[in-house]
Amino acid sequence: MNPKIRTAVIHIGLFAITLFTTTLAGAEWYSLPVDTFWSFFVNGFAYSVPFLFILTVHEFGHYFTAMYHGVKATLPYYIPMPLPPGFFSIGTLGAVIRIKSEVQSKQQHFDIGVAGPLAGFIAALGVLIYAFTHLPPPEYIFQFHPEYKQYGLDYAQHVYSVEYMKQSKSGVIDIMLGKNLLFSFLSDYFGDQVRVPNAHEMMHYPLLLAGYLSLVFTSLNLLPVGQLDGGHVLYGLVGYKWHKRIASVIFIIAILFTGFGFVVPGEPTDVLMWKIPVTIMVIYMALAGLKLPQRDTLMYTLVIFVFLFLAGYFFQGVTGFIGWWPFLLLVGRFVGISHPPSPIEAPLMLGRKITGWLALLIFVLCFTPNPLQIEIVEPPAVPPQEQGVTASR
Repeated sequence: MNPKIRTAVIHIGLFAITLFTTTLAGAEWYSLPVDTFWSFFVNGFAYSVPFLFILTVHEFGHYFTAMYHGVKATLPYYIPMPLPPGFFSIGTLGAVIRIKSEVQSKQQHFDIGVAGPLAGFIAALGVLIYAFTHLPPPEYIFQFHPEYKQYGLDYAQHVYSVEYMKQSKSGVIDIMLGKNLLFSFLSDYFGDQVRVPNAHEMMHYPLLLAGYLSLVFTSLNLLPVGQLDGGHVLYGLVGYKWHKRIASVIFIIAILFTGFGFVVPGEPTDVLMWKIPVTIMVIYMALAGLKLPQRDTLMYTLVIFVFLFLAGYFFQGVTGFIGWWPFLLLVGRFVGISHPPSPIEAPLMLGRKITGWLALLIFVLCFTPNPLQIEIVEPPAVPPQEQGVTASR
């Protein structure tokens, strides 16, 4: 097969698979009872289309900027994330473009890095403003939860309590999306507060979900570490040496935050027996991205673990979000923490510096400490004598 045709097939095929997996994920989140698989599947387009639109705008921001600078780059490679039903998949791990020629200057690194998140941020902003200004009436939620009707529009005061959830005959999975500064502002400024959904029900609003997740992805991309988009921005602003220092500190802080409250002294021994080695392994593998001598990496690993262990004792109930661990492992093992120097290290002009600080501000506005809270509420145990009575009925 002609190499160009083969490459085109790969790009189109990955996009088609990612469209399928994100649509399926959107249908799972939407979870409206239907009769056929097709009826179930098409509900997911309301999530997958805006989500992939924002992702595509982000990637082509990189691509067209690379073309502008004469840097060879591929079209986006979309990364599907197929998971079985019930795994709360978002359908994709994002997309990447490959740079196929050397980037000559700090300015080019900066421009290519910052263009993607800025373009995607503008697209996400448009999607969210539209979503908040076109919210359905509050009764919309009753088609997903008809049992809420008995409480009327005051249902939130009743149905999110642990006592209510335990009344279910089977375990209830309570899912709540977190908030970031920008999402909260858009909700307050553009949303009709009577129609703005409860955080527990956000997954039934596909446009809001797509926009919200896009903000989360934007903040991840703008983390000022390594060769992430935010790493390119930081490198352009402060140069190679200061990038390495600042990025290392930020990465260690990220490790501390994610593991906070995961290992708590006083937990059952069988729980600590697996939590302790897993935590040490994750910290060690992530810190490998600092490219320190093995002895120093192990020493820092143990220091961080001891800190987290003691923090779990003194700050019980305060937790981070271990959902970031796979991302930190990916950064530490494959992306790296430092940024390679460019042949041309000329400082940025004032306009680019302002753009860079604006991008880092967007990181702060979009950062969501705990984007997804999942709690399984088990029903109370039924005494044996009651089980016998129930069975006799």
